[in-house]
Amino acid sequence: MKIFTTVDLWTIFQMCIAAVCVYLYIMLITRIAGKRTFAKMTSFDFAVTIAMGSILADAVNKPISSLVPAFISLALLAGLQVLFSKILSSSDTLEKLATNTPVFLMKDGEILEDNLKKSLVSRADLMGKLREANVLQLSQVKAVVFETTGDISVLHTSEDIVIEPKIIEDVRPYKE
Repeated sequence: MKIFTTVDLWTIFQMCIAAVCVYLYIMLITRIAGKRTFAKMTSFDFAVTIAMGSILADAVNKPISSLVPAFISLALLAGLQVLFSKILSSSDTLEKLATNTPVFLMKDGEILEDNLKKSLVSRADLMGKLREANVLQLSQVKAVVFETTGDISVLHTSEDIVIEPKIIEDVRPYKE
């Protein structure tokens, strides 16, 4: 089978050099563009991170071709990421248009079935997240939020504490 063919030492050496160069370049890009370059703050950030990962993997796995196109592609994506982040942070309207809105999946112990359906989250997924957060009773759940990144946040306590409004002010309203 061709999938098990050997790789000559020169190709392995080129891959090692490419990996070191890519690694150093990632450090440089992250220092210049900031931590947000590889953050997962929004679904857009996540998509850009995956695209960058694909470019980087190609650069290391195919050392025969030049690293320059990969470096240019990464610099462009990082630059666009910084520009997009600055634009979004300067305008609430643009941010609302370009990014997803967090959605309540549960509020005050009540499962919001309509929001689960709209978000394409199953009850089983929700229960799994509650177990991960060590929730023992639904009455302990103050809120479960389907975040803009696709993560699910569980806010719970056995104490009678109200969630500070600022924490959930951007979450899509209860029973929309």
